[in-house]
Formats: sequence, structure tokens, C-alpha cells
Amino acid sequence: MVRPSVDDYFADWKQREALVQEMIPVIGRLFSQRNVGVLIYGRPLHNRSVTFIMKSHRYVRQIERNEMSEFESHPVLMALKDLDLWHAQIDLGKLTVRFMEHLEEKGKAAMGVNEFVRAEVGYLDGVREKPIAKSQDVVLYGFGRIGRLMARLLIERTSTGEVMRLKAIVVRPGGEGDLHKRASLFSNDSVHGAFQGTLRVDEENNSLIANGNEMKVIYANNPEEIDYTKYGISDALIIDNTGVWRDREGLSRHLRSKGAAKVILTAPGKGDLKNIVYGINHEQITTEDTIITAASCTTNAIAPVLKVLNDKYGIEHGHVETVHAYTNDQNLIDNYHKGSRRGRSAALNMVITETGAAKAVVKAIPELAGKLTGNAVRVPIPNVSMAILNLTLSRETSREELNEFLRQIALHSELQNQISYTEAPDAVSSDFVGSREACIVDSNATIANGKHCVLYLWYDNEFGYCCQVGRTVYKMAGVKNNYYPLRG
Repeated sequence: MVRPSVDDYFADWKQREALVQEMIPVIGRLFSQRNVGVLIYGRPLHNRSVTFIMKSHRYVRQIERNEMSEFESHPVLMALKDLDLWHAQIDLGKLTVRFMEHLEEKGKAAMGVNEFVRAEVGYLDGVREKPIAKSQDVVLYGFGRIGRLMARLLIERTSTGEVMRLKAIVVRPGGEGDLHKRASLFSNDSVHGAFQGTLRVDEENNSLIANGNEMKVIYANNPEEIDYTKYGISDALIIDNTGVWRDREGLSRHLRSKGAAKVILTAPGKGDLKNIVYGINHEQITTEDTIITAASCTTNAIAPVLKVLNDKYGIEHGHVETVHAYTNDQNLIDNYHKGSRRGRSAALNMVITETGAAKAVVKAIPELAGKLTGNAVRVPIPNVSMAILNLTLSRETSREELNEFLRQIALHSELQNQISYTEAPDAVSSDFVGSREACIVDSNATIANGKHCVLYLWYDNEFGYCCQVGRTVYKMAGVKNNYYPLRG
């Protein structure tokens, strides 16, 4: 395809749009038939719109500061599809940028796109080993804000069904029309929009069928009363979204259910439980672990940045202030609440409250013990929060150096799924609804003065957190994907 002149914006757009329209079915077939995920700098492209894929290209051009566009990525994807690829995660964006660098470096001696792609990704060609011996059955215990978003994520990642399947959700017994009400809440979300797929209710089997995935709806008051094997579920990984039980003794009740094997809590745990922040301490998960927790949304947001800053600069001490969206445990209007301030209207007030995130970080980063304090202010928005890190470092830095360090981490480190980066001068909270990273560094707000710095981190405290939980679920299940680029 002949590229139009730089001044012909409309023709340029239409040609790039046409290229993406050709790319979408290729991406879809690789995912649904071979379990090959295609990404652009960590952003998955399957089941995505034309504009989403085009915006992902633009993100790379803006933040990576290169000229990668659909004109460059399209031939690379077409070369990929001709390889015998299975069960892998391939970053098309990074592969394309490497090819562009190869062309610039080698000039007339450069390889063609097919030869280059085969050389770069050849170690995956023909490798059909499954990432897990037996597909993992998953059960969501609780179907509230986090439960419903986890269901969306798990269904989105079902692919061939050979790795993981969401088999059931467990809720308390409901009244008339309960199944249809839960289906409606799953399909339509005031914050995150409509479910991207189809959903139908099977009343005879008490199931919800989302994109062909049958989710049995099990009514129970306590974990021990459930026999999952009656529903064709075995060795299940239970994701407890209720927060009712937060210690080993309470969460062990799940393991008394026939057919249950492991438990992940979507909240900070108590006692000796491992609080896992994926990307930071997920390697602590062993095959012997039967109960772990995924910590809190705020701990997941701040731990990655604190980790890389401490490794690079050293942190002497600091304070973490969270400006947090209101949550379901607050009152909509003034009413009695066991908490000191949470009884006041969440929609009308800023509410000072405690957060254990600063202390909880120590479970993931022990070297920060005794160095951080934390507090939180709940504000009248339904989703997306901000963590403000006010830190004293062990050595001096500048705003420019700090931002460039974090930009490189967001683009090129193994924490690219945990740390993102924005240079948008007009960024506000609603811009980050649906973001999949644990946090997004707002570079324009960064302050640095000698050893003192202040960093502003946005995070989707619902969906971004669920993405972190999802990564932890795959790790606990023992899923081992192949990657391009290779991971250290």
C-alpha cells in the first residue's frame, strides 16, 4: 500500500484504518484458535475495536517517541500469521519497533520482514506445549463490583478454553428474578460500560452464558455447604471477592468444599497469609500454597513505583496520601455506620479515612519497613483513584531524570503491565477508567527538589486492580506462557 503524503491527513487515516480492519481477523484467529495473544506494548488487541488499536499505535508514537504506525505493524503481523505459533503472548509493537531499528541500522543489507520475523520469533515456531497440563476451573465467590469485573476478564481470556475456564459464581440466596437481575448487573455497568459480548440466562440450569461460557449460579450461605463436583467442577481455584474472611482460618472454609483446591482473596489478608502484588513478589507463590491474597488496589498501585524508586535512588522515608473513589461500604446519604466518618454521605463529602496500604507494602517490599506513613481521603467519584507519593530519596534527582526513568520502566521493563505513563497535560480521573495497569504515572505533575520528590499515580481501583488479580490467578494456577520479547 502506497503511503499518502504527510499533509493528506484524511487519506492517511483511511489507509491506516483499512490496515487495522485487515489486522483484526488475523488477531482474532490467532487468539481464539491458537491461544496466541497479540499486544502492543503490553496492551492486548484481541476483541478490540479499530479505534482502540489505532490509539494503541498512537500511544507508542507519543510515549516511545518513534514513528511506528499501522503501515509498519501490518506487514509484521502478516508475517507472524504464517508461523506455526501456539500458546504465546507476542508484543507486536515491540517486534515492529525492532524491525524498524533493524532497517535503519542495516540499510540495504537488512532482512525482509518475513525473514526478520522468523529470526526473531523462531524459538516459538512450532512449539505446541500447553501452558498448563489441565484447564483450571475457576469459581467466583461473590459477584459484586470486583466479582463481575473478574468475570469479564476471565471470559475475555478464555481463548481456546485449554488454560482456564470460569465455571461458577457463588452468591447468597436471592428472591424472585434474582438470576435476571444479576445478569443485568453483569451486562450493564454504569462505570465500565456494557459487557463486550453476548449474555443469556438459562433458567432451567440456573446459569448465565457469556460468550458461550456457562457460569453456574450457586446459591449458598457458607462455603462448606457447597459440593462443586455436582456441577462438574474439580480442583477449583476459588476467588473470594466478599472480604468476609481475611485470615487463614476463615478462608480455609472454602477448602472444605468438595471440588475446591485453592483460594485467592481480593483484599489484604491478615496473619501469615502471603499478600501478593503481581510484578513485585509473585515469585513467592509456590505449588504448595493453597491460600493467598492479592492485597489491596492501593497497595498494587503504589508498590511497583516504590520498588523501582527504592532500587534506583533509595527511599529514606515518605508519606502516601490516597485520593480514593468512594466504595460500597460508605453510605449514599448520612446514616449510621460503624466507622467514624463513613456514615456521612459519600456523594456529598470528602471523607478522611485510614488506609493500610503504606504498611501493607512492606509485605511485598520488606526493605521499606518503618519508612512510610499513609492516609486516605474518599472523594465523590465512583471509580479511579490517585496515590500521591511524598518521598525523601537517598540521593538527589531532577524532575526530568525521574520522569525519564519511569517512562523507560513503563515501556521496557518487566513492570510494563504494572506501571504506565502519561504526558497528557489535561489528564483527569475519568480518562483512566478501564486502564489495565496497576498505576499510571502523571509525568506533568511530578515534583523534584534535591532529594525530595512528589509523584502522582492514577489507578483504576476496580478494573486495574482486577487485572492484577487476574495475573495472580494465572500464576497460582501454574500457567506458563511463552513470550516475545523473552522475559528475564
